[in-house]
Amino acid sequence: MDRDLVMTHKPTLFPRHGWLGVALVAVFWPLNWLLPGLRTHWGFFPLWLGYCLAVDGLVYWRRGTSLLTRSRLRYTGLFALSAPVWWLFEALNARLQNWSYLGAEAFMPLQYWAWSTLSFTTVIPAVFGAAELFASFGFVQRLGRGPLIRPDRRTSLGFFIAGLVMFALMWLWPQLFFPFVWIAIYFITEPLNIWLGNRHLAQWTERGDWRPVVALWLGVLFTAFFWEMWNFFSYPKWVYHIPWGQFWHIFEMPLLGYGGYLPFALELYALYHLAAGFFGGKEAHYVNLSAENEYKV
Repeated sequence: MDRDLVMTHKPTLFPRHGWLGVALVAVFWPLNWLLPGLRTHWGFFPLWLGYCLAVDGLVYWRRGTSLLTRSRLRYTGLFALSAPVWWLFEALNARLQNWSYLGAEAFMPLQYWAWSTLSFTTVIPAVFGAAELFASFGFVQRLGRGPLIRPDRRTSLGFFIAGLVMFALMWLWPQLFFPFVWIAIYFITEPLNIWLGNRHLAQWTERGDWRPVVALWLGVLFTAFFWEMWNFFSYPKWVYHIPWGQFWHIFEMPLLGYGGYLPFALELYALYHLAAGFFGGKEAHYVNLSAENEYKV
């Protein structure tokens, strides 16, 4: 049996790698907020590695399985894939100009690329770990059936065309259609996964099961809170320059901006499985958003 699919007995102790994550957060959170001058370029990665390990430890404590414990190789792969995925959004932002980094001017181009790439490696493991955490709670697993979205040819083609249209509108009129950056990629990538035989979210929604989607949404919102909070007193830091919707800020992010995190989580899931398909993981169940084991309540 594939080791990645084995559900082990629920442990009673919080795992060592989870405690390591807690320790990293405890050290690098105050360093990123309190030290003078430039510090977050070297402090961001250990802080967010701590977040990833602490959340993974919580998942393992609750479920007896987690991203790290199922496969260290695949867990490392999440970090490796995360950087190029976020660089994709940085490339799109060159057109949109929706965010910028205060303090970036202090670095030479190669330094900026190296430090940024290291920081970007934590995006996917942070979101997927938090999604698995929320998938372990009974209130998510008790959710009723929702609308049916099937992976049939007509639906998937409609998604794909809609994604291309949204992408074109975003590119041609970024001042008006910039929010499409957080959904167009999913509408394009989900049909590609269907057509290529990769895992996709419609495998659940065709049965009206939206629990994996909800787990992703809750996981990304939980993670986004820490992204925005830890960024607020950091330096370098990101700030937003969106053309409309600049009101009711929660940290640097306008309230409406948090809505963009919801489809962003779906984009990460789709991009991960598109990449996994190219490396022979078409049917990979590595990211476990189902209810196939017991939970602590």
